[in-house]
Amino acid sequence: MVATIANAAAAYANAGRIGGSGSAAGGGGFEDMLKQAAGDAVDALKTGEAQSLKAVTTGKADLTAVTEAVNNAEIALQAVIAVRDKVIAAYQDISKLAI
Repeated sequence: MVATIANAAAAYANAGRIGGSGSAAGGGGFEDMLKQAAGDAVDALKTGEAQSLKAVTTGKADLTAVTEAVNNAEIALQAVIAVRDKVIAAYQDISKLAI
């Protein structure tokens, strides 16, 4: 799942370069926001995995830190899934439009 998000962000970035600047006149824009959100989600998942691995292998991890990291990773994954579902629904709505 994580690799798919990174690939999607990279594909969107490439599409922005091909089709235009992809950013608003004042700065960032949707592309940068999407990259930031995907990067934050990946970081949360990696932190959760690292904390869980530390707890399992060494047994010396702080239980609250592990729980917090895993909960943050779960919330980030749920957010990514919700955004993906909305994008798919929007694509399906657009594909149903009469030309």
